[in-house]
Amino acid sequence: MEPAADLINLIAAGSNSDKINNINMKVVKLTVYTRVLMVVCGLSLIAVLFLPIWRIELNAPQYPEGLMLTIHANGIRGNVDIINGLNHYIGMKTLHDADFFEFTILPYCISFFSFIFLLVPLINKRKAFYTAFVLFVLFGIIAMVDFWKWEYNYGHNLDPHAAIIVPGMAYQPPLIGYKQLLNFAAYSIPDLGGWIFIGCGALMLLCIFFEQKARIKRKKLGLPLVTLISFVLLLNSCNTQPEIIKPGTDICASCKMTISDSRFGAEIVTATGKNYKFDDIRCMESYYEALELGVRNKSVIYLTDFCGNHPLIPAGQCYLLHSESLKCPMDGHIASFSNKDSLEAVKQKYPGEITNLTLFK
Repeated sequence: MEPAADLINLIAAGSNSDKINNINMKVVKLTVYTRVLMVVCGLSLIAVLFLPIWRIELNAPQYPEGLMLTIHANGIRGNVDIINGLNHYIGMKTLHDADFFEFTILPYCISFFSFIFLLVPLINKRKAFYTAFVLFVLFGIIAMVDFWKWEYNYGHNLDPHAAIIVPGMAYQPPLIGYKQLLNFAAYSIPDLGGWIFIGCGALMLLCIFFEQKARIKRKKLGLPLVTLISFVLLLNSCNTQPEIIKPGTDICASCKMTISDSRFGAEIVTATGKNYKFDDIRCMESYYEALELGVRNKSVIYLTDFCGNHPLIPAGQCYLLHSESLKCPMDGHIASFSNKDSLEAVKQKYPGEITNLTLFK
């Protein structure tokens, strides 16, 4: 059984590594669709600086071709002089760019949103996108409220000494749509720049759809991955594999002495994955006999091979040599071997007998 860390690293190195990283919701990247559409919105707003944003049309019998006002980012265009002359007769204020502070700041506002929309794909975070979206919606609401107030003031604050006075009459154009003003039919609708504004808002709503769809996909992906990783960690916590005994570092669980010679080491691994290391087989034997019966029955014992690189071997596969010539750390005088040939070879130097531990009887 591989350790959990190795398996998790294997998963992380696989073809789904990007998806696994995206489960981290603290920093969630935008979808490709959102990044592309935000670039489109940012470039489109640049065009709004040079296009009419709104228009008001006035149709009347005496003006068969109609009159028109177009509102740009920096001023009013169209039949301004003719409409100012008509306004004079009914007591409305004349229209002049200098009277509107909005024309001073509006180009900067549009440029700001163009810059922000182009910056969002570079930041590539959902939080940045949603912040830009909220600011843009608030700007649109504030702009429409300001436009309505502008129309209200011009349509209601009339000169009491005007040539034409109709009691109770106001000349406020519609915010959007149609309204009859005396013999004029007034239409107020977005112009090309306004439709670009509306289109940007619609594209951002589409981006929200893409982000929510991606979020749901991440959740569906995240559940099995979290389950898998949890299962791997559970396996690791119940790992019954022995740990390498490190001389000079590990402490004997029985005598509490630092393990100095790994040739005589032993280890108990419980069913819950706990590892108890010993510097002498006799230390392990006494510690094992003191354990509760239920723990002992579910534990696995490993003994160190006296030969070679001293690997840990399941006790049931070991051959044991008892010799008074063996200088074990705690005078256990027992060494274990992975095969009988090795035992017989060592027995020539350390005369003794093949034995069993009491815990294996």
